[in-house]
Amino acid sequence: MDSVDLFSDTPPPETNSFGDSSGAGVRPLAVRMRPRNVNEVRGQSSVLRPGSPLRRLIEGHGGAAGPLSAILWGPPGTGKTTLAHLVAQAAGREFVELSAVTAGVKDVRAVMEAARRTRSLHGRQTVLFLDEIHRFSKAQQDALLPGVEDRTVLLVAATTENPSFSVIAPLLSRSMLIRLESLTDEQVGEVIDAALTDDRGLSGAFVVEPQARDHLVRMAGGDARRALTSLEAAAGVAMDAMPGGRGLPDRENPVIVTVEQVEQAVAQAVVRYDRAGDQHYDVASAFIKSMRGSDVDAALHYLARMLEAGEDPRFIARRIVISASEEIAMADPTALQTAVAAMHAVAQIGMPEARLVLAQAVVHNCLAPKSNAVYLAVDAALADVRAGRGGAVPVHLRDGGYGGAARLGHGVGYVYAHDEVDSVAAQQYLPDDLVGVADYYRPKDRGFEGRLVERWAWLRRRLSGGTRSH
Repeated sequence: MDSVDLFSDTPPPETNSFGDSSGAGVRPLAVRMRPRNVNEVRGQSSVLRPGSPLRRLIEGHGGAAGPLSAILWGPPGTGKTTLAHLVAQAAGREFVELSAVTAGVKDVRAVMEAARRTRSLHGRQTVLFLDEIHRFSKAQQDALLPGVEDRTVLLVAATTENPSFSVIAPLLSRSMLIRLESLTDEQVGEVIDAALTDDRGLSGAFVVEPQARDHLVRMAGGDARRALTSLEAAAGVAMDAMPGGRGLPDRENPVIVTVEQVEQAVAQAVVRYDRAGDQHYDVASAFIKSMRGSDVDAALHYLARMLEAGEDPRFIARRIVISASEEIAMADPTALQTAVAAMHAVAQIGMPEARLVLAQAVVHNCLAPKSNAVYLAVDAALADVRAGRGGAVPVHLRDGGYGGAARLGHGVGYVYAHDEVDSVAAQQYLPDDLVGVADYYRPKDRGFEGRLVERWAWLRRRLSGGTRSH
């Protein structure tokens, strides 16, 4: 076989190329493997279903005034650029790409002017793909409005941040908002497998060991571009490791890519963590127990292991919220506030920034004083209910707000707590069989909960005057 650049999409004459035949020069594997049609797109089945607005936009359909612009919101590597290219292919549209990182108002106006000429002279619409629109200022986004309004351009904007906070309302109202999701592990695996065998990719010249493939999938974290970039780098490492005189790889003589070569390529060690197996539960268990044990460093270590393994940050956030109530509760009520805020923030911003939010909540949980009094109290109450304890609701506590309730005695004798001097009404609240028996909540003398012990004891004494004994 003649010499060939395995990572070029320029085929040598009369040879089987590892790229395409476009003659466009060397392009990254992720670019060469970009889907050419909707059927090649992995994931996003919901927004690409037949008849959906995005599908109709790609197929060249539109309303009476023409197709609407679109804002694609989703994590990196979910196909935003690919979908923009597919939109441009419909009906022979022109395609112009700008990055909000480098472009300014002057660039936007130049695109608009060129689009008007193209429409006037050739009757062709221009698709403007604007990457990272959230980085555009309000003034820059305002410059887009006239062209979007009169449909001089069909704007396809991409963002990884919530458009509700980063895109001006007039632009949002003139566009479809399409939410993209991270690819599943299975879908990322399909992307890798296709790149290994497709003539636009590595053309069967490499075989990835199962453990190496699993590592590529884990490290991708639902990002197809990252998976292909890592695969390309790993194939390069494998090529460098080939013994002299072996010859270039091809379908009959492929190179084996090992997990060590993948590690070397991505410059990160394999995280010993299986999201679907024992390691998932072992690491999550160690994470929770480290927060319970107030070991900040250990908890942050297990947090890092989960994040590096591609664990869903929402799963981690839920564990932190549970820990805040189970392990801390009234010893520091603000821990739950921090945890819940972190959970909402993670859902809004995603990775990699979400690591900071999660770490803050983890540190709060670790440093907070601990109390499981609330945990023990509710479980004790549940145990009584499941055992059949707890009779009828006392008559004076029953609903008296409907006709005939008074004749049944419902609500009769009830003392409204706010009518009392101390806003505590000394009356029976528990069912008869639990009076003097139920003893669920016992605050611990630590943190904020320690300040509640005296009030708790006073309330029990006060309420005992309402037939509750202690």
